[in-house]
Amino acid sequence: MVTDQMATNLARLNVPPSVATSQEMTGTLKAEAQNLNFYYGGFHALKNTNLPVYERKVTALIGPSGCGKSTFLRCFNRMHDLYPGNRYEGRIMLYPDQINLLDPTVDPIEVRMRISMVFQKPNPFPKSIYENVAYGLRVRGEHNRGRIAKNVEQALRSAALWDEVKDRLDEPAFNLSGGQQQRVCIARALATDPEILLFDEPTSALDPIATASIEQLISDLKERVTILIVTHNLQQAVRVSDYTAYMYLGELIEFGLTNNLFIKPEKKQTEDYLTGRFG
Repeated sequence: MVTDQMATNLARLNVPPSVATSQEMTGTLKAEAQNLNFYYGGFHALKNTNLPVYERKVTALIGPSGCGKSTFLRCFNRMHDLYPGNRYEGRIMLYPDQINLLDPTVDPIEVRMRISMVFQKPNPFPKSIYENVAYGLRVRGEHNRGRIAKNVEQALRSAALWDEVKDRLDEPAFNLSGGQQQRVCIARALATDPEILLFDEPTSALDPIATASIEQLISDLKERVTILIVTHNLQQAVRVSDYTAYMYLGELIEFGLTNNLFIKPEKKQTEDYLTGRFG
């Protein structure tokens, strides 16, 4: 039963209370964290985390600041390898290849080609729009100009930006608006045809119009790529995600279908966070 407090919160988040809560989690697994622990030196940042990631679905990671959301996200493309003293335990399996992404024998550069990331603030390179999008292809070793041009156009179309920039591809990406810069970064991430796309609060630095554009883009992109998104915006989690994971102090507290978790969370900790009692 949904309490009056929860009903008020759901109305605020635009979650329809009539949505059925008996749905079961189904789908094909694309990746899975298994007993994942992560350490920044001696600090235990992620604690025995187990989380399925379903193919061509959007999974949102929510929770208060410092709870481990971004740390968890960056394990998927081995970003933590860039800094000394960091340490993983456990596995992140990528399916259907049955590859453990954290295995030391797996090349992190190849992991980042298959699992791309879009950061909190737009971070275009000091290059042209075209060269920003082509960057990953060149790193991968692609030299054929025709193939690069084709992939750049396809990536910009996928990022809903082609019509806005097709006549100015040689201009610096910094000339674009904030929302356009973020879409350039999304196009850059898509150019290598990744299997999973990671978003770390991709709209926190954008205005409402640009935010709506990026959210629509995320909904469109899940037709072709699996998406993990970190967000502090509960309304955004409701709008864009199929599944939601609530994290607190490095632990995964609850995971489920977004509608189920927001309407009738199983854990009191989750309900307290969603109703604003803390966090």
